[in-house]
Amino acid sequence: MSGAANCIAEHTPAFISRDLYERVQSVLRSHNKPKYGKQEIAFRGLLTCARDKCTITAERKKGKYVYYRCTGHRGKCDTPRFREQEMSQKLGEILQNIHIPDAVLTALQESLDSHQKGMRNESAAHRVGLEQRLASVRRRMDQGYQDKQDGKIPEDFWERKMSEWRVEEQRIQSAIHGLQQSSADSVLSAKRILELANKAYSLYLTQNPTEQAKLLRMVLLNCSIDAASAYPTYRKPFDTIFQRAKNEEWSGRADLNCRPLAPQASALPG
Repeated sequence: MSGAANCIAEHTPAFISRDLYERVQSVLRSHNKPKYGKQEIAFRGLLTCARDKCTITAERKKGKYVYYRCTGHRGKCDTPRFREQEMSQKLGEILQNIHIPDAVLTALQESLDSHQKGMRNESAAHRVGLEQRLASVRRRMDQGYQDKQDGKIPEDFWERKMSEWRVEEQRIQSAIHGLQQSSADSVLSAKRILELANKAYSLYLTQNPTEQAKLLRMVLLNCSIDAASAYPTYRKPFDTIFQRAKNEEWSGRADLNCRPLAPQASALPG
């Protein structure tokens, strides 16, 4: 179980932007159904035609009925026209395909908690090493200043070395600050993404088309459709979740144990 959780945790920080994270939070906190703007056409701009790669456009009839169709810019297209309700149902299947069962969600979150504990221990040990290095740099700065005051080294040599030491001091401080944020943010983001995958379809069913489209845009890079099916391209890490849900690969394997690495001291100047 830990392999799947760690792999999702690894994918999360690199691909989940702060904006997406905040939108995920908003969706998970929301229990109200927002009003549907009269002039909005929910799924416009989200879809392409699987047959000819043209855009799926939409139009409103009689002021209230919305229909989606291929633009046909490459010639006559056989993809049928869809009512908005039909399109909503077709796209909802995409969210069913990333569903994580409750028992699996619980196990993955427990695995992430255990993973976070290990990351904290690694981070603490690495922080000690960085702080020792920072103290050493500052001792050299203090000693260099004293040597300059005592006339043991010339002014230009002291200024050059002091500039080098200050750069190193700032980079070590940045590494320490990064350690404070990376572990917690990685696991928290992963847990929220897993929770969204678990709830996405049930949330989708309670929402109007405008909110459904917003939820789909969090999960998808793009989607093409034809008369029978929708063909989604998932955002990361939903693509990983989709593959595991499809193959029911929720148990851990050695090759899936892709644990994120802590920053290394060797990355800093010597």
